[in-house]
Amino acid sequence: MTPDHSHMTNWTPPQSTNLVDLGFMDSRSKLIDLAAFLDRVQRSGQDGDFRVQALKHAITLLQKNEPQRAREVLLSFSDPSEEPIAKATTQGAIGAYKG
Repeated sequence: MTPDHSHMTNWTPPQSTNLVDLGFMDSRSKLIDLAAFLDRVQRSGQDGDFRVQALKHAITLLQKNEPQRAREVLLSFSDPSEEPIAKATTQGAIGAYKG
């Protein structure tokens, strides 16, 4: 038995997805959370912490009008050294390169 595809004759491809509609509110929420975090850190006098400084540097990378922002932000938190260390000094990740 051959499947009946007659119902597909008037099919049209969907319109392009509106990425702003899909992601704006989530991105807005994350940005407000980040601003609130930075406010709390500043009020507590901890804004000199290397991780906070790494966040602030990463925020400046968002201003660039280049298509590799996510890559650049990720790399900004990464250890740039290529040689392995002899022995780990901590047990877990700390989220940013201390330099």
